Amino acid sequence: MKKLFGTDGIRAVAGQYPLDYPSIHALAAALVGLLREEGLAPKILIGRDTRESGGWMEKALVHGIRGSGGRAVSAGVIPTSSISYLTQKHAFAAGIVISASHNPYQDNGIKIFSSQGHKISDAWESRLEKAVLRGNSVAAKKIGVRSDARYREDYKKFLKGQLAHVRIPKGLQVVLDCSNGASSAVAPEIMRELGFAVIATNHTPNGRNINAGCGSLHPRDLAKTVVEVEADIGIAYDGDADRAIWVDEKGRVLNGDHTLFVLARFMKQNRRLKSDAVVTTSMSNIGLEIALKKMGLTLVRTKVGDKYVLEKMMEIRANLGGEQSGHTIFLDDCPTGDGILTSLKMLEILATKKLPLSKLVKGLVEFPQVLLNVPVARKIDFKEIPEIDRSIRKVQRLLKDHGRLEVRYSGTEPLARVMVEGEDLHLIQKCAHGIADAIAKNLGT
Repeated sequence: MKKLFGTDGIRAVAGQYPLDYPSIHALAAALVGLLREEGLAPKILIGRDTRESGGWMEKALVHGIRGSGGRAVSAGVIPTSSISYLTQKHAFAAGIVISASHNPYQDNGIKIFSSQGHKISDAWESRLEKAVLRGNSVAAKKIGVRSDARYREDYKKFLKGQLAHVRIPKGLQVVLDCSNGASSAVAPEIMRELGFAVIATNHTPNGRNINAGCGSLHPRDLAKTVVEVEADIGIAYDGDADRAIWVDEKGRVLNGDHTLFVLARFMKQNRRLKSDAVVTTSMSNIGLEIALKKMGLTLVRTKVGDKYVLEKMMEIRANLGGEQSGHTIFLDDCPTGDGILTSLKMLEILATKKLPLSKLVKGLVEFPQVLLNVPVARKIDFKEIPEIDRSIRKVQRLLKDHGRLEVRYSGTEPLARVMVEGEDLHLIQKCAHGIADAIAKNLGT
């Protein structure tokens, strides 16, 4: 069983195991060895978000790569998905992103992409994990790392090309919340160059303010700004810009389910869907499933994690998929969720349809949903704790065919997540809190 990799790479407090210098060095060296075993020349592209720990972590990776005879190339501060795109375009053997996505600045993470731009398989993660778990006593070394700005410009060119055929209405106003993260120096530039009227917020990172009361997890201020300035749309990214959520012109916050609904309808109308299936996870609202069914489309669910969404998309040859949290994958363009790319796709629909976002999402009726996060000290199979198991079974009997229950551990944080969905808000609140209380009592911090 894997011990270090979660649903989105390795994530921990920066400087603490397994994100201390020796462990990062060992991971980099192991990746070079694995690539050689796979018959690939170990040329690796590295990108990072704006956390203050990103610099020394990049040096640890470069130290390990160079020390094992590999070649490391830095793209500097750049969105996660750009490494996915650039790795495959420029024939790198692998790509590495240093980011903890939506987590606070004290945390960081490492995500690894294959030469095809996909997040590496569970099998590769297990092989790398063994090398890290063996330990490494290497000391930190002064390493010179110079980022190459050409990669960021190449990524910007790719994104701008998405709307090359679209006429942008004059004055279409967009408010961006860049979460003081990797989108800060990219998203406002791209959208202004395309002709949108842009108000950028939270776009001055200092290494510690990433995700701090802003971005996709904290859209309240964005909603307020959209209403105050009478903007057409608000867009919030997370720290590494691989997800995007929305605020419509009335100030309503919209999530990834709304994204998939709007895009699926537009893509079907314009014959861009390659399958009658849209892929998402167990967390998406049953209202999306019902709305897609009315369009003649099927919702296919996977376990939580955009890598699993991608795997299912490739398996069934679907070209649209995503998560309620805001990751959206356009398989024809990039094999990884990209918040800025998703923004441009949504803006294309606004520009083409000449309709406000509130009307574009009108056909999606969400069932009440309660999501609770419970801090846990240990992650033990819920079935092994009788009180937790009983509470889960009780809710399953109550809901029957009139709702959904999802109880799982976060793959990136020490949390248990309880999601209950159904027609009766009072009932599902009671159900969710019952399970959460049982988890807190038996496994809580």
